[in-house]
Order: sequence, then C-alpha cells, then structure tokens
Amino acid sequence: MKPTANDRGRDRDDEGRARSARPRDGLGRPLPYGAEGVPRQPEGVVRDPAETLREAQRLLDAGMPFHAHEVFEDAWKSGPESERELWQGLAQLAVGLTHTARGNAAGGARLLRRGADRLAGGRPGSPAAGAAYGIDVGGLVSWARELADRTEAVRTEGVDPAPVDAATEAPRLRRDTL
Repeated sequence: MKPTANDRGRDRDDEGRARSARPRDGLGRPLPYGAEGVPRQPEGVVRDPAETLREAQRLLDAGMPFHAHEVFEDAWKSGPESERELWQGLAQLAVGLTHTARGNAAGGARLLRRGADRLAGGRPGSPAAGAAYGIDVGGLVSWARELADRTEAVRTEGVDPAPVDAATEAPRLRRDTL
C-alpha cells in the first residue's frame, strides 16, 4: 500500500493507517523528505525461522537493529502463537540496541532488560522454541543484560553515555554460524 498524505499532512495508507513515507537512516530515524535513506524492510513477509534468523543477523551485523526488529515483528505476527514470546523478546533486544545506538541509554537499557526477561523463561514457549532453532538464548540474555548494565553504569556516574556502535555491539543470534 502506497502512503498518501491526508488532509492533516500525515502519511496514511489506503485504509487510513499511519505509514510514514519519510526516508529513514540505518537506525530507523526519520530523515527529511527527499533525503537519501536506507531501504525499509518490506512489511508482512512470511519467512521460516531459519530465514528470519539469517535476515535479522545480516541486518544486525550491518548496524541496522531497527530493521532487524521489523524482521522479528513479521515472525511474531505470522508464526505460531506458541512462539510469539520468542520473537517478541528478540524484537525487544533489537529495539533496545537501536535506542542505545541512538544515545537513549535509559530507554535502550529498559528494552534490553524487557527482552532478556522475556527470553529468560519467565514466559512459556520462548526458551524451548529458541533452542529448537539453535538460538543462543542464554548468550542473548547475558549480552542484553551486560549492555544494559554498561550503559546504565555510565549514566549513574552523571555522564550521558555515548551512543554505542550498533554493528560492533550486535549479538550473535545462534550458537552455530548462519
């Protein structure tokens, strides 16, 4: 669906849902209309779990965690209900990294912890599904909590932490190679 501007100047699709047509940078931040942006992830793509993990890892490695989040979002919307917690937890980790890379340490840490808690087994389905796909659930939980701790520690010293480099900080999703 192609976005169109409504009478209030907002980008909307044919059904009236908000769809920003503004270009975005690699961290998903809106750029001015007409600026050169990063191609957006198509919405509603149905992938099998291996394809989801490969595409998300590619985007994470490229320093584009916002786009990886969109891949995980497609997985939770199109996958079985029993795996929803897994894909939502992974999406929260990607958004947490996005915010941390944008310089929003508090928001990033909060989302990293929320995703880690979701994956850590406080909710049914996520660890078992993750293990079935070779996802390093324990490693991801540790990575997310360590990054959240690190950014919060700098903040409590009265210094706003510098944004992290999303590509350098990107986690490995699977224990094996993709």
